[in-house]
Amino acid sequence: MPGNSFGKILKLTSFGESHGKAIGGVIDGFPAGVDINLDFVQKELERRRPGQSKWVTSRQEADRLEVLSGIFEGKTTGTPIGFLVWNKDQHSTDYVHLKKAYRPSHADFTYEKKYGWRDYRGGGRSSARETISRVVAGAFAKILLKEAGIEISAFVHSIGDVSLPGDYAMSDLSKTEDSPMRCPDEKTTEKMLHLLEKTVKEGDTLGGTIACMARNVPSGLGEPVFDKLHADLGKAMLSINAVKGFEIGSGFGAAGMKGSEHNDLFVKQGGRITTKSNRSGGIQGGISNGNDIFFKVAFKPIATLMKNQLSVDADGNEVVLEGKGRHDVTVVPRAVPIVEAMAALVLADHWLLGRLSRI
Repeated sequence: MPGNSFGKILKLTSFGESHGKAIGGVIDGFPAGVDINLDFVQKELERRRPGQSKWVTSRQEADRLEVLSGIFEGKTTGTPIGFLVWNKDQHSTDYVHLKKAYRPSHADFTYEKKYGWRDYRGGGRSSARETISRVVAGAFAKILLKEAGIEISAFVHSIGDVSLPGDYAMSDLSKTEDSPMRCPDEKTTEKMLHLLEKTVKEGDTLGGTIACMARNVPSGLGEPVFDKLHADLGKAMLSINAVKGFEIGSGFGAAGMKGSEHNDLFVKQGGRITTKSNRSGGIQGGISNGNDIFFKVAFKPIATLMKNQLSVDADGNEVVLEGKGRHDVTVVPRAVPIVEAMAALVLADHWLLGRLSRI
């Protein structure tokens, strides 16, 4: 199964299945001599882990990180950083009835057609539990980016049809982690919670959007043509489970604007050249321009419902899939650290590429 590695210089290779012994990864290309705060990495994992609220799966996993290599006396050695997180609370029997059945909007059918065999326990490799490795690697990337003064923050912009009003720059992101929805607005959080209460009673699920921004990104990151910075960000976000859309800056809204309305006019402020607006989302021509990088990611509703659904099995027989097991009502709040992690991996990779291009 190729396609398990991400990055050019800073590369993550992940391994493991939802109901296997462990989830883990290898980070290659990380510079030597960087101080690593493993408590910070663990806290990033805890932002992602299950069992945080009644809206997410009740699977109880401590998700304790074990670093196997690449760090000595608190510093990176420049060699591959190997790590893993043991799986402890698998309920594989919850999935026996799915051994031959294809769940709607899951990867059951496509995995079986591609490989001729699949791990039906929790989706196996296609499970969102694989994102543990991304969050760990992203935490390492955040530590590296902090040395360059780059900060990444994400928050829930919408759940279902409830959306945060106003411009992202007006939000007080210090309040994000105070909200059970990871939304930095108390009134919007209350509306989201009310919608979730209604939806869980119906045995249904909800999608939503996450907004992410990177501040203090220097100009000049990104490569021309195929390795544009926003193209790599788009690939990173679309590789996350349940993601269905990515837009940067003005996004799809740009299609309904005139050029005179959309252009970011250059001005000189505080002794440096910048732009009056930021509809480009901090990237022009595939290269960062020094403004905030801003994008949104759209997540579909969770495909597993707590009510019956019709489907077919591998023999083409119609089956009724019963809604049971431990599943999220919405994945969006738990996905915030995953979005940040993938953004950090892309920016750290391009930051290292930028250093090489100047040698």
